[in-house]
Amino acid sequence: MDIQSVLQKGEGISAEFKRAESKVPDNLFETVCAFLNRNGGIILLGVTDSGKVEGIKAGMVEKFCKEISNLSNNPQKLNPTFLLEPAVIDFRRKKLISVYVPVSSQVHRCAGKIFDRSVDGDYEVRSDDQIRNMYSRKSAYYSEGMVYPYVREADFVPGIVARVRQMMEVQRPDQPWNTLSDEEFYRISGLYRRDMLTGREGFTLAALLLFGQEEAIRDVVPHYKIDALLRRKDKERYDDRVNIRCNLIDAYPLLMQFIAKHLPDPFWLERDQRISLRDIIFREVIVNFLIHREYLNAYPASLIIYDNGVVLKNANKPHVFGELYPGNYEAFPKNPNIANIFTQIGRAEELGTGVRKVFQYIKMYSGCERALFREEDLFTVKIPLVGMEDDLDFIVGETVGETVGETVGETVGETGLKILQLINNKPFITRLELSEAIGLSVRGIEWNLLQLRKKGILKRMGATKKGYWKIVRRLK
Repeated sequence: MDIQSVLQKGEGISAEFKRAESKVPDNLFETVCAFLNRNGGIILLGVTDSGKVEGIKAGMVEKFCKEISNLSNNPQKLNPTFLLEPAVIDFRRKKLISVYVPVSSQVHRCAGKIFDRSVDGDYEVRSDDQIRNMYSRKSAYYSEGMVYPYVREADFVPGIVARVRQMMEVQRPDQPWNTLSDEEFYRISGLYRRDMLTGREGFTLAALLLFGQEEAIRDVVPHYKIDALLRRKDKERYDDRVNIRCNLIDAYPLLMQFIAKHLPDPFWLERDQRISLRDIIFREVIVNFLIHREYLNAYPASLIIYDNGVVLKNANKPHVFGELYPGNYEAFPKNPNIANIFTQIGRAEELGTGVRKVFQYIKMYSGCERALFREEDLFTVKIPLVGMEDDLDFIVGETVGETVGETVGETVGETGLKILQLINNKPFITRLELSEAIGLSVRGIEWNLLQLRKKGILKRMGATKKGYWKIVRRLK
């Protein structure tokens, strides 16, 4: 997290600063509650309202972190509970505590009171209409919280809950959930709840998707399945296929096995240790693929391996529209309770790190500058494969033509000419430099480059890092 950037932006609907030199602020959990109920956010302890960094006494930092974690798991303070994991940050030779609070699919109370967030801060929600609207807003967006009163533990895969809880304990030995009974675990994790609008009580859709047997999942979500296909020789059908209908906990290793079976894993050292670039990239991609899907939408989820890359698509409730880059979007959990379980067992990290990590390692893996993450009614991910150093056709493809074509189509000739003039003067120019020079988005530049290449006017020579553009046919 870029603390300097957070401090420069100041407090707002998703950022709060609190002094905490010698004690945890009394109103900390009012803000936690408000963030959970609204859009989530970052709380920085050791900073004044104006953004001045005061720090926290060194001997108190560990105590504060433990106190915050314990209070977040105390239903008298926060109900339903939501386990927080404070992080210690060294900034300008001072100690700060960062508390990341995601948006929740449930309505939370702090000491019996409901709080919401506005640009002016936290405020108590008192009227029946406001409370009802909050429940309606969350139930409309988060389908994972739907209650199914007739789902029983017998509908879960035998032993799966014990297996998941053991994974949690190995991953986080000090996790307060480790001492809970299964019933307490279900409630605290949001997998068993009472619907405050209808009064119905029971396991949620999230619980069934995480732990359920195939038959039980099919009864509730009959369209649920994940297709993993290999299409290299047979482009119309497939060379290999795995049709997955099991729960999400068991689906993850099956998808990773399919990736390992069909994709290369080039040798790479990081700090004198060999790492698996393939596993790092596709672990993030597949986890996001599973935890951000809209499961009530019947559109089939698919993972398809082609010669030049991997394409994943699933149904989505978009929070933003367009392409996602590191730093150009605010992470937003589609299924926060499912995401929380994946985080607790070590399969997912902090919300928003997946895209950053893929972009961090994609050049090392394939030589290509970037992957594609595109959020619309369908969420699409494209990962180029080893040897696809500059395959714009795969990364950009028809999707950019569809969305950018309308906005830049009328100026393709003029823009293309400007691009060629700049390339003629500087063959090693980057897409970002072209974007800044012409005043067009990077995606718009890529669309124009693709058109010039298709017309046989422009060619990319060499690898991404040391390559250059070559004009192979002059315009008349």
